[in-house]
Amino acid sequence: MKTLKILFVSIVTLGLASCEDYLTTEPLTTVTDANYYKTPSDAYTALVGCYDGLQTVWAGGVALPLAAEVMSDNCFGGTGASDAYNYQAMDHFDISLAPSYQNLFGDNWSAYYRAVYRVNVLLSKMEQIEWGTEANLRSVYEAEARFIRAYLYFDMVRMWGNIPLVTEATTENVPQADPVDVYELIAEDLVFAAENLASQPYTSQDPATYGRASKWAAESLIGRVYLYYTGYYGQPDLAGVVNQSQALAYLEDVITNGGFGLVQDFANLWPAASVENYAGEDNQETVFGIKYTFTSDYNGNTDGNHWMVMFGLREQSFYPYGNGWGGGTVNPKLWNAYADEDSRKLASIISIEGEGFDFDVDRQREYTGYYTKKYTPMSDMDGNSVAVEMGGTNFMIGQFQDYVSIRYADVLLMAAELGSPNAQSYFDMVRQRAYGDSFTALSVSQANIMQERHLEFALEGLRYYDLLRQGLDVAASAIEESVTVSNAGVSETKTISSDKFMETKGLMQIPNSQITLSSGTLKQNAGW
Repeated sequence: MKTLKILFVSIVTLGLASCEDYLTTEPLTTVTDANYYKTPSDAYTALVGCYDGLQTVWAGGVALPLAAEVMSDNCFGGTGASDAYNYQAMDHFDISLAPSYQNLFGDNWSAYYRAVYRVNVLLSKMEQIEWGTEANLRSVYEAEARFIRAYLYFDMVRMWGNIPLVTEATTENVPQADPVDVYELIAEDLVFAAENLASQPYTSQDPATYGRASKWAAESLIGRVYLYYTGYYGQPDLAGVVNQSQALAYLEDVITNGGFGLVQDFANLWPAASVENYAGEDNQETVFGIKYTFTSDYNGNTDGNHWMVMFGLREQSFYPYGNGWGGGTVNPKLWNAYADEDSRKLASIISIEGEGFDFDVDRQREYTGYYTKKYTPMSDMDGNSVAVEMGGTNFMIGQFQDYVSIRYADVLLMAAELGSPNAQSYFDMVRQRAYGDSFTALSVSQANIMQERHLEFALEGLRYYDLLRQGLDVAASAIEESVTVSNAGVSETKTISSDKFMETKGLMQIPNSQITLSSGTLKQNAGW
């Protein structure tokens, strides 16, 4: 009590003595939104803030790379045996499984629009910046900002379908836009980025620019957006902005002039699959990745990979795999889809039995015996978290593995799919790496390309949208499931019907909190 009394008196005394001065004192900082954006240095600082916005969209809520795997036929919801059925609601496209969880992606919705706001503010200030002798930076910074905005909106429109399209800083209650208008902005932003971003080959890039968008990232993303939009919406081109030949030309430019290549050993792309032979971040196959570090804390620093812990083994570790929450347990169907000669099988998936671990299943829901190896926390031989040893606050928020959003292998297969004259060669390059001496030629076709994409990019967040763009019927057929899993050690049959998927058209729930905040301006997606 004595300490509390002294503290109280001190505060009151300070307040009485300084009240008049406080009211007449100038602000500690004179930086405001109106006067800050003056120099190229100011613009660069704001641009870093835009990248930070992209980095943190998955710091809370449900990360899209994880969600997309759970929504696909690759993974189940998993998580703890006593947890609520939130991830199962996402897996089954049925919120009735988690009636108390009415804001499935609420944190993500807010984070995405905060990130878009940062970009829009920077773009609106370009005219007032005094560029001087650095006028060439204006188009570069604008291109990077527009790439980030396109990336954000592409995530959002695929996830929710019907979203507000906000292109300037506003407090207005903006209604949902027609998806074609969102895709038109995405396409225009990416075309601008492709025309204005740095074009030096990958091999000559300054390491200081790692993590920043390049011309090659923009051109590659154009290909991805084109394929998804034309597939899911059944349209002949990308919102009237990019046609098939143009999309292919962008991808061919990346292949011919980007300086990228395939890492020789597929396993070396992933830290947990290769350990000491890891090719490293920003290797020759990384076209674009979202950067993370181990510096996250609970005081506002959110630079870590906060979502990867969800993929980890449920509350236990076996070298080199670290502790996690057991979300996204891998469907045995995926394990069985790989030929034994395919090096991607062991590099992509942890097989508990195959690797000889004595696993405690009592705390795990929907245990299948398989977990993702590509994105998983790591431990040392004594079971200590590598993230913590690096300096991370804890294993939950200290994970630092980058998310590789676009790999060169993806560019090759997209170009093959779009009809490149070199389609067979591109297709073979990807498969030759996978099979090594066991490689046998397979003719390039749409069906074979899609199967190869399934095996190459499993557990990287691409499968679900590859399914959707082939048509709802194709996706529904893949997602329907009846399989035996273990819930807290008890074998049960997990059945996923495609009925709710078809009703929702594969879109996720608009967070109900956002509908309430909008006073009903926002409308819920069908089926939710």
